[in-house]
Amino acid sequence: MHQFTIKDIENLTGIKAHTLRVWEKRYGIGTEKRKDSLHRLYDNEDLKLMLRVSFLYHHGYKISQIAEMDETEMNDHTIGIQQEGNQASFINQLVESSLDFDQARFEKLLQTVILHAGLERAMVEVIFPFMQKIGLLWLTGHAIPAQEHFSSNLIQKKIILAIDGLEVPVKRSDRKVLLFAPAGEMHEIPLLFMHYLMKKRGIPVVFFGRNVDIDTLLIYQRAFQPTHLFCHVLTNLTSLSAQEVGEQLTQHFPQTQVVLSGPAFKDIEAQGKNVRILRSLDNMLAFSKEV
Repeated sequence: MHQFTIKDIENLTGIKAHTLRVWEKRYGIGTEKRKDSLHRLYDNEDLKLMLRVSFLYHHGYKISQIAEMDETEMNDHTIGIQQEGNQASFINQLVESSLDFDQARFEKLLQTVILHAGLERAMVEVIFPFMQKIGLLWLTGHAIPAQEHFSSNLIQKKIILAIDGLEVPVKRSDRKVLLFAPAGEMHEIPLLFMHYLMKKRGIPVVFFGRNVDIDTLLIYQRAFQPTHLFCHVLTNLTSLSAQEVGEQLTQHFPQTQVVLSGPAFKDIEAQGKNVRILRSLDNMLAFSKEV
């Protein structure tokens, strides 16, 4: 069981701490616990409640209405909005399922949103925002690595299934994109998503995945000469800094288009004419259409 401060609840729900205090005092919303210092503390169940409250509030319900609902009524209203295609509900429910290690519920939610929106929209509107939220929980010590691994593995399975299901003929035989994350980087969901986008658009792709060293890239480059090297770094826990990763790739592959993507690269400058930096998800989507 994890404990959250009122600031954590503010960050995760988008409701200001002052407003949360008013709701607590006026309507009794938020069964917070207190430390000896009288600072508010919330547990997993409190977080789930506040996620539902904030969801309904952000979708037009008055707080006085929400305060009168029991858990069943609150869930019914939340599901009703979700059935209208609202993605925020899916994000909150995916967080809840991750905290509980509820695989059946998590997979059902993923399947529902992918069937409703398609994988590309699901990734942009639900899955990446969910990953940011669960990442915030992990960074602040409120989610253990196992919960992140749990959700990431289930998401990866869905993307791989979608990639395998694509049967799109090659449209740009003059292109070959090699997708990888450098040695030390263990996340590959963004790479898998780019693999899906490339294959969907008829671009030949070779997927090396995570934790790839420079020697492996050089061997492949000499034998098969890809036109693009696409490198994604999410956490920058590699032995080299993001700047150094970019410089190393530029030095070893001067004749190849080097594409650097991910949060680790958003603040660095391109080191050469053959380097392109994608600083946002929108940049990634644009690149997948232009290449």
